[in-house]
Amino acid sequence: MWARLSHFLVLAVFLALASFSLSAAVAVAAESGQASRVFVPTPPKGKGDKCVADTGFMRRNHMTMLDHQRDDTVHEGIRTKQFSLKACIACHAVDGPDARPVTIKSPKHFCRSCHDYAAVKIDCFECHASRPVPGKAAQFPASNGKKALSALAGYLKGVRQ
Repeated sequence: MWARLSHFLVLAVFLALASFSLSAAVAVAAESGQASRVFVPTPPKGKGDKCVADTGFMRRNHMTMLDHQRDDTVHEGIRTKQFSLKACIACHAVDGPDARPVTIKSPKHFCRSCHDYAAVKIDCFECHASRPVPGKAAQFPASNGKKALSALAGYLKGVRQ
């Protein structure tokens, strides 16, 4: 029994030291400006002046925001442009070699740049268009989003309880 416990402790200490040294190596490489061998997605910037919310917030909460927009639209009949999928697609469309926006089938698609990395299935485009409709100008949401952000905050509070 003690032999088994000592093997477990040795393994635990080894794993702790290995993870610490790996973290330290990554931090040193980041500080020194060296390129990391770890792939990190770099999604292309949107076409608008700024996003509807802070980049970090969008990375963490975009799915909840889209769910909130869907619930407002489908269940309440409220259709706004602040957090609409259509506006996101219009702003973040990536052009392919033919100068037309790529579809979700392309690895260059804005959504796929992170979702492939995170191994997250995107099911939005089973029903929705994955690129802007040709001939229609992109309509970017107005930045009077205080009311929309307030509604979203209430939604998020309810989801996380």
